[in-house]
Amino acid sequence: MLEADKKAPAFSLQDGNGKKVSLSDFKGKKVVLYFYPKDMTSGCTQEACDFRDALPNFRKIKAAVLGVSIDSTASHKKFADKYDLPFTLLSDEKKEVVEKYGVWKEKSMYGKKYMGIERTTFIIDEAGKIQNIFPKVKIAGHVNEVMQALKGNK
Repeated sequence: MLEADKKAPAFSLQDGNGKKVSLSDFKGKKVVLYFYPKDMTSGCTQEACDFRDALPNFRKIKAAVLGVSIDSTASHKKFADKYDLPFTLLSDEKKEVVEKYGVWKEKSMYGKKYMGIERTTFIIDEAGKIQNIFPKVKIAGHVNEVMQALKGNK
């Protein structure tokens, strides 16, 4: 399990345009790395739109926002275009990064067990260390909670 003050696992994934994006591309910047279950679903859409609406505030404090799910790059492109998402969505179809970050978990719905992403957000500092972890995210108020953590840990 990952912990605060540990080095964030490195990764390179493709964005919705097929461009490779690596965590190391953001050295010297804070990164809000949020993992979400699925494009175009109500909760994930709400979370993405909340980050979209707050993006100017994240940019003011030089924090990049990256969303990660196991959806395809084409799905991410459609999702970003439909909801005008101005930040990067990364595709982890091989489930390598969700496993590294410990967010690929057994879940249960209507008594049925399945594997999926547990909605989790990581704040990674300028040196690539995990600053905060928000497990089992509740969407309402989450973006504000992340912003407060960023402002408190400049």
